[in-house]
Amino acid sequence: MRKGHPLRAIRAMVDAVLDEMSPLFDAMYATTGRPSIPPEKLLRAQLLQMLYSIRSERLLMEEIDYSVLFRWFVGMNMDEEVWDATTFTKNRDRLLDADVAREFLTHVVHQAQEKGLASDEHFTVDGTLIEAWASLKSFQRKDQDSPPPDDPGNPTVNFHGEKRSNQTHQSSTDPDAKLARKGHGKEAKLSYNGNLLVENRNGLIINTEVLEANGTAERDAALVMLEQIPGDEQVTVGADKAYDTADFVTECRHMAVTPHVAQNDKRRGGSAIDARTTRHAGYRASQWKRKRIEESFGWLKTIALMRKVRHRGIFKVGWVFTFAAAAYNLVRMRNLGTPAVQSA
Repeated sequence: MRKGHPLRAIRAMVDAVLDEMSPLFDAMYATTGRPSIPPEKLLRAQLLQMLYSIRSERLLMEEIDYSVLFRWFVGMNMDEEVWDATTFTKNRDRLLDADVAREFLTHVVHQAQEKGLASDEHFTVDGTLIEAWASLKSFQRKDQDSPPPDDPGNPTVNFHGEKRSNQTHQSSTDPDAKLARKGHGKEAKLSYNGNLLVENRNGLIINTEVLEANGTAERDAALVMLEQIPGDEQVTVGADKAYDTADFVTECRHMAVTPHVAQNDKRRGGSAIDARTTRHAGYRASQWKRKRIEESFGWLKTIALMRKVRHRGIFKVGWVFTFAAAAYNLVRMRNLGTPAVQSA
């Protein structure tokens, strides 16, 4: 492998993170002993799946089997037998039951902060819909039993004339998924609401939150993530017009967060942001910087395959979304190298 290959720098950062997480793994397997696949190798393989857009575990095992590069990254010898896809999935699911992804992201962010790549004062929040791994055919009424399907693999379902909503219907495949649409005139799909807190210096993801797509999830998740920012110093947060509500702006100010939210003058009662905020140069800088968060969402959906998540249940979806955010940070940090500290 050539000296300047991108995976070299990423592997070095991942090794440092996994060394710091070793006590967590020891505690997880203290009573049962180390599993057949070490958690460190599982996480490296999971990273490869996201970095190279590999759509299934079976294909991932095939790639590792014949790729010297992938074997080196995971930590496997040339003559070592590759795991069975089912064995890999079962071992991986044990990590899904723990808060490993959150810890991994925290350590990656800490590395970025030590290198001066992340701001601790200026942030951006935004959310997006993540399509669930469930079809609209599974969205059935809660208060009645459905008859046996004519074809279990692809049943015939007639929704003609039936009004469906999250109050009366629920997916039998993934009950946590909610029917939601991106905007007026858009198709409604079973989805989750994925949210990011991004720092404004280099666009690195600081925190994630996945909630049910209930209409207020973006603002709720933003407040949760802002509350988790360490320290008591005043910080700023940029956001789009969807966050321009009196409740959100008030809560931000109570948490010593200056809301640099885009003004929605068409909102009933006018914008909750006035000249006390908009007259400052920092507000204009936040509005310019906040658009960078779309790069994060774009990478997560196209490269890490988060457009339609392959896991079910809000906890597992949140785990994968958070781990994908850590993968994005690793790529971003590799591309940034270790430049001199820039002002946010």
